[in-house]
Order: sequence, then structure tokens, then C-alpha cells
Amino acid sequence: MTAARLLATFFGAGLLRPGPGTWGSIAALPAAYLVHLAGGFAALALATLAVTALGWWVTAQVTRGLDDPDLSEIVIDEVAGMWLALWPVSLGAAMQGVDMLALWPGWVTAFVAFRAFDILKPGPVGWADGLHTPFGVMLDDIIAGALAGLVVAVAAVVFHAALGL
Repeated sequence: MTAARLLATFFGAGLLRPGPGTWGSIAALPAAYLVHLAGGFAALALATLAVTALGWWVTAQVTRGLDDPDLSEIVIDEVAGMWLALWPVSLGAAMQGVDMLALWPGWVTAFVAFRAFDILKPGPVGWADGLHTPFGVMLDDIIAGALAGLVVAVAAVVFHAALGL
């Protein structure tokens, strides 16, 4: 396995069946936690940007010469999108001075919302997916992650307002 394929499959998570995108999203969770532990929200934000750029490059490398670069085994895009969906959780944990795992409802919301946007591909997610380029492979998951992050933030506001926290 080449280094590019190893990264594109997020160390083999994309080779798991069924549902490699879901496996890639699951694999992204402990990785996000470790990045957050290493440097808080800033580290997760920078790592998300780095994984996005790296993902675009490795997707281009792995799919060179193919008509459709959106191979199911490529899940580095899910990692970038999942990490982006977790930004509100990481930021909230940093602002409250608590362990990121203490905000577990945010983790669940981020995962479910991200997978829903990634699978259903509404609006701009579907548009980006339709580009059929390595950039589109990454962009649809970045948009799905941003939308999922918005869902997490709104859910947190509603939840905390309802509980008076």
C-alpha cells in the first residue's frame, strides 16, 4: 500500500465493509479527541485544515487517471468533515475548561448530523459531490461537516436554554 493510499483510506478504515464512509467517520472520532488533547480547539482547527489539504492531494494521487475520483475506500474526506463537525464540541470544552468527552451529546449530534448530510447530500453537499473531481470529493464532506457543526451549535444553544444552563 502506498503512503497516499494509506492516508486516503485513513490507515485502512476505508477498507472496512459495509459502509466505509461510516467507518472513516468513526475512526475520525478518537483521532479528533487526541488532537484536541494535544492542543485544544486551535490544534483541532489547524489539523482539520491540514487534513483537508492533504486529503485533496492524496485523493488526486490515488485516483489519477480514473473517470470518477470518489472511490468508496477514500475516507480522508470523512475525517476532515467529521473533525469540522466537532469544532463546536472542542470549542465548547475549551471554553468551559472540561474534557471534550464530557460533551458527549455534542459528539453524538455531530456524528449523526454529519452522516445524514454526507449520505443524503442536500443542496450544496450534492452540488460539490457532483463535481467528480478530487476537490469535489473533499468539498462535499467539508460542506457536510460545516452544516453538521451548525446543527451541533444550534442544538447546544437550544438544549442549554431549555435546561437553563
